[in-house]
Amino acid sequence: MSSAIAAAVSSAVSDESLLSSNPLLQDFDFPPFDSVDAEHVRPGIRALLQHLEGELEQLENSVEPSWPKLVEPLEKLVDRLSVVWGVINHLKAVKDTPELRAAIEDVQPEKVRFQLRLGQSKPIYKAFKAIRESPDWSSLSEARQPQIKEAVLTGIALDDEKREEFNKIEQELEKLSHKFSENVLDATKKFEKLITDKKEMDGLPPSALGLFAQAAVSKGHENATAENGPWVITLDAPSYLPVMQHAKNRALREELYRAYLTRASSGDLDNTSIIDQILMLRLEKAKLLGYNNYAEVSMTMKMATVEKAAELLEKLRSASWGPAVQDMEDLKSFAKSQGAEESGSLTHWDTTFWSERLRESKYDINEEELRPYFSLPKVMDGLFSLAKTLFGVDIEPADGVAPVWNSDVRFYRVKDSSGSPIAYFYFDPYSRPSEKRGGAWMGEVFSRSQVMAQKGTSVRLPVAHMVCNQTPPVGDKPSLMTFREVETVFHEFGHALQHMLTKQDEGLVAGIRNVEWDAVELPSQFMENWCYHRDTLMSIAKHYQTGETLPEEIYKKLLAARTFRAGSFSLRQLKFASLDLELHTNYIPGGPESIYDVDQRVSVKTQVIPPLPEDRFLCGFSHIFAGGYAAGYYSYKWAEVLSADAFSAFEDAGLDDIKAVKETGQRFRNTVLALGGGKAPLKVFVEFRGREPSPEPLLRHNGLLAASASA
Repeated sequence: MSSAIAAAVSSAVSDESLLSSNPLLQDFDFPPFDSVDAEHVRPGIRALLQHLEGELEQLENSVEPSWPKLVEPLEKLVDRLSVVWGVINHLKAVKDTPELRAAIEDVQPEKVRFQLRLGQSKPIYKAFKAIRESPDWSSLSEARQPQIKEAVLTGIALDDEKREEFNKIEQELEKLSHKFSENVLDATKKFEKLITDKKEMDGLPPSALGLFAQAAVSKGHENATAENGPWVITLDAPSYLPVMQHAKNRALREELYRAYLTRASSGDLDNTSIIDQILMLRLEKAKLLGYNNYAEVSMTMKMATVEKAAELLEKLRSASWGPAVQDMEDLKSFAKSQGAEESGSLTHWDTTFWSERLRESKYDINEEELRPYFSLPKVMDGLFSLAKTLFGVDIEPADGVAPVWNSDVRFYRVKDSSGSPIAYFYFDPYSRPSEKRGGAWMGEVFSRSQVMAQKGTSVRLPVAHMVCNQTPPVGDKPSLMTFREVETVFHEFGHALQHMLTKQDEGLVAGIRNVEWDAVELPSQFMENWCYHRDTLMSIAKHYQTGETLPEEIYKKLLAARTFRAGSFSLRQLKFASLDLELHTNYIPGGPESIYDVDQRVSVKTQVIPPLPEDRFLCGFSHIFAGGYAAGYYSYKWAEVLSADAFSAFEDAGLDDIKAVKETGQRFRNTVLALGGGKAPLKVFVEFRGREPSPEPLLRHNGLLAASASA
C-alpha cells in the first residue's frame, strides 16, 4: 500500500523520499505512535486522500450490487482512512502540540470533503439500494442491513443543490466542534493559581499538595515542595476536584468554582456563538434530511425515540427529585451541627465540600485514606482476573510488541481459553495536563475484520486503547487511586471488552461500531457494578505497603455510601440529558430565548440550588458540542437502566455461585459482547436477559425505589 500511495502521488509532491519514509503511509502491524510527528500530517494525509480518491473512482466504475464487489472494497477504503486519521487524532488527545494541532486543522476540511464524497457517492448508493430492493435482501445477515440504513443519513438521497448545502454544513460543523474543544482545553490551561501561604491550603490532603507542588516545579518554581509550597492549582480535574472536596478555604473554592463554570465563555476563547452556530447548523441539517429537529436525526440510529427518551428522563427525574431535596436538607443541618457560618446559605461551592465531610462522618470514609488500598498494578490484576472468571479470557503484558507514545503506556495481549491471541490493547493511565486532554476514554485502533486480514491469517484482530487521567506515581510510590478512579478503569475496560471480544467479522459492524449510541454504555456501566461485589473488590483492595486487605467494615461503608446522595447524582445527569434534549428539540437558535435561558429553565426542575445567573456551564459541555453525545446524553441513563438490569441477571443467578456466574458471564459474552453492531441492541438484550429491559433494578441499586413508588 505504501509504495502504491507514494507512486500515485510522486508527481504532486516535490520530495518523494520524504513521502516514502512518512510513517503514516507505511504498512504496519501496530501504528508507529513513537515516530509520527506534526510534520508528517499534511503530506501524509494529502497523499493518502489522493490515493483513496483514485481507489474510490475505480470502485465507482466497477461497482456491482453484491457484497464482495461493493462492501468489501468499501471497507478497505474506509478502514485505511479511519486507521491513519485515528493515529493523528489520538496523538492530538494524548500528546498535543501547537504544530500537530495546526497540521490537523489544515487537512481536516480535505478529509471531511473526501468522507462526504464517499458517503454521497451515487454509484455506491445505487448499488446499496439495488441490494436493498433485491430478493436477496431478506437473506442478508442482520450484520449487513444497518450499513444501508446509515447511507441515507449522509445526505446521499438529496438532489445536487441540497447535497452541496449539506456538505457545507458538515464541513462547518466539524470545524466548529474542533474549535469548541480547543477553546475548552486552552481556557482550562490558561487558569493557574499560585499559592504561597500554607494557611490557604488548609484541609487539602498530601496527595493533592504533592500534585500542586509538582505543577509549581513544572512552572519554574524548582524548589516547590508538597510540605512548604509554593503550589499551583489548575482547572484540570485531578487539581480542581480535591480543592472542591477538601479546601476549608471557602473563598478559594468559590474562586475555582466560578473559574470552572465560566471556562471558554469570554474573550478569544468564548464558545457562546460557536454553540449557537452548531445548533443552527444541526437544525438546518435535520430539515434538509426531512426531519423536524436534530434530536429526530440523532434517534434514527439509536434504540430510543425522542418520546421514549423524554419519558424515561421524566420517570427517573420524579424518582430522584424528593431524595435530592432531602440530600440538601441533610447537608444544611450537618453543616449547622459543625458550626459552619454558611450553613443557612449553602451554595454551589459548598455542596461538594460538605457532602465529602458528611460522607466521612456518616461512613467514616475518606477517599484519600482509601488510596493506599488501590494501587494501579493490583487494580489491573483484579480486573484481569475478573475478565477471566466472567468471560474466559487471559490478559498478559506484551510491552515492546507495539510502539507507544509515552513511556508510561502499557501494552497487553488478550487470549482466549485455547491460548490464541484474540485482541490487544494500550493503556495510558496518568494525567499529563500540558499535552493530554482530561477525562477517560476508550478508542479503537483496529477493528476486527475478515476483509482486512493480513496474508496467512483469517481475520485481523481488534486493537483498542484505554486512556485515563489518574494521579501519576510520585517518587517510588505507585499510582494510588481513589475509588472513583477504580470505577473509571472498570468502566473503560467494559468498552474495550465489547471492542475486543466481538465475534463479528464484518469490520463495519464489529465491536463497538454501529452499536446504537444509547446501548454502547451497557458493557462499561455493567463492569462498574463489579467494583461493589465483595470478592472482586477484596481481591484488588490490598494496601500497597503492608499487603493488608481492605477492612470488612470499610467495605460495608463503601456499599452503603454507594447510595449516598444518589438522588442528587441522578438529578445532575438528568439535568445534562434534559438540557441536551431540549436544545436539540424545542430551542430555536437566534430566537427570543438564549441558550443560557434554556439552561436556567431546565434547571428549575433538575437543580435543587438554581444555577448562578452567570453560569456558563454550556461553554464547556464538550460531550454534546465536541463529542458524539448531541441529542444523545440521555443514553448514559438509558444504558444505566440496561446495565443495572444486566447485572441483576447475575444477582438472580446468585453472585456467590461461581458456576452460575461463569455461565451467565459466558451468555453475556456471547450476546452483548460478541454481536457488536450486527444485531439490534434490543434483540441482543432480550437474547441475554430473556425479556425487555426494566428500570426497576437501577432504582433499586440506587436506593430510589421507595421514592419512585411515592412520586
